[in-house]
Amino acid sequence: MRNAWKVAVVLLVAASSIQAEGVPVKSRLISLGLFKNGLTVVRRAVSMPGPGTYRIDEVPEPVHGTFWIEAGTDVEARMTSEVVDVPVHGELITDFQERLAGREVIIHFRDGQIPPATGTVVAIEPAKGAVVWARTREISRYNSYGSTPAAPSSGPFLILDGSDGRVYVDSSMIAYLRIKGGEKSVKERRPMLLLTVPETDRKQTDVFFSYLARGVSWAPSYRVDVSNPDTLSIEQNAVVKNELSDIEDAEISLISGFPSIQFANVTSPFSLETTWAKYFQELGQRADSVNLIGINVISRQAIGSNTVVPSRSADLSATPEGEGADLHFQSLGKRTLLEGDSMVISTASGKAPYKRIVEWIVPDTRLPNGRYIDEYLRQNEPEKYEDAVWDAVRFKNPLPFPMTTAPAMVISNGRFNGQRLTYWVNKGEETTLHITKALSIRTRYTETEQPGRREIAYIGGNDYREITVKGELKVNNHRKETVSIVIRRRFSGDLTSADGSPTCVLREEGITSVNRRNELTWTFDLNPGEEKILAYQYLILVDK
Repeated sequence: MRNAWKVAVVLLVAASSIQAEGVPVKSRLISLGLFKNGLTVVRRAVSMPGPGTYRIDEVPEPVHGTFWIEAGTDVEARMTSEVVDVPVHGELITDFQERLAGREVIIHFRDGQIPPATGTVVAIEPAKGAVVWARTREISRYNSYGSTPAAPSSGPFLILDGSDGRVYVDSSMIAYLRIKGGEKSVKERRPMLLLTVPETDRKQTDVFFSYLARGVSWAPSYRVDVSNPDTLSIEQNAVVKNELSDIEDAEISLISGFPSIQFANVTSPFSLETTWAKYFQELGQRADSVNLIGINVISRQAIGSNTVVPSRSADLSATPEGEGADLHFQSLGKRTLLEGDSMVISTASGKAPYKRIVEWIVPDTRLPNGRYIDEYLRQNEPEKYEDAVWDAVRFKNPLPFPMTTAPAMVISNGRFNGQRLTYWVNKGEETTLHITKALSIRTRYTETEQPGRREIAYIGGNDYREITVKGELKVNNHRKETVSIVIRRRFSGDLTSADGSPTCVLREEGITSVNRRNELTWTFDLNPGEEKILAYQYLILVDK
């Protein structure tokens, strides 16, 4: 009996030493670099008073390949977990097996004929080693952003140690459960980061660790005021939302650009959140830069990263931004933001002369091989193939840095006029912002294939028939004012003639196709009640 008591004491001391591994230290959140795609560059610091192993509760969940330690000496990092007692804050306890481990309970059954069961809830260790690797169904034990972890399942039974032996209780038969001594605390398995500092002459070792994580991001927007007929004012706002952890007096920067984060969707195997099976599965998946609901895929990608306006030619008069990668860092200074909080902050403003125009965009109706575009393509990208006439404003970016891709709201004399997506615009570069559909400017376009001899051309093993296409654009002004009209007609082929001497620009997407992809642009003023008709003609090769 005495020997058994000694063995129990030794086991208890050993278990306590394992659970209390590492000296607890607190890391400091120094800075956050916020991308628009939901990822954040996190930088933390912690001071170690000497050699040894230290425990940090602020556990990272980094993107694969982004966790790095800077200490001026070799510091070893290890991720592990421990079971701790945490106070009850009124949350509903559904996982009795882990959260009530070690507590004595009384269980009453739905069937009144079964007597109550009394015993101590058994602590079940999580699966390790080969057992974890062999799992066919991945169940994460730690949810994102610090929420309550899920426990290793004990199956459909709640296991107790009773006075007469082990009791297996069918969980579906439990009517209610009472905890002896009250419900002051529960068990919770939490991950922790262990940092081991080697022997060194330093009295204190400052360790910095950085990584990419999900949880803090920003969403920009613009307000454009055109109340003044000659000069507009533009203001940029940023919405910052924190779903990572409490931020206290940390430097926050907003990052604009088109970052290449190839493994953005892969959680590092260093995290206890993932397993090797999940890691390899994520490696085979395509990264999605952003997950925005309610808009098409093209707009999601544009907002989540940054995209220049489609088919816009380069404006070489724009002010060069400097050397290096095309990333802009906008500092917000030191900020405090609790987990779950969000804030709106004005980041820049400026004024610029502008011009009101009516822009009519006539889309290309053919594929690069000359055939007409299928209906399903039109439905997948309705904006790309829409024949639309827009009231718009044209101006140069007056802000001290590039305008990032974001929604822009236009107001005039305090009244809402419209909201559209504005694309990446360099400092000093010209852009056109659509406001609303120009319903009082009536338009119509027609195209017909001309009869006559159609030559056959053989290209890349395919035979093409050369066809002459004649088009006509008609626009009339139903307003009581003169409007400046810009018509953009996109087509595939080679231009042979056009009224009004338009500019013809080769679009980037058509450089290598059989038929060149072009854009004709007319700019002219249209008086009240006036109508203008423009004819053009081009040759196109159509795949037989």
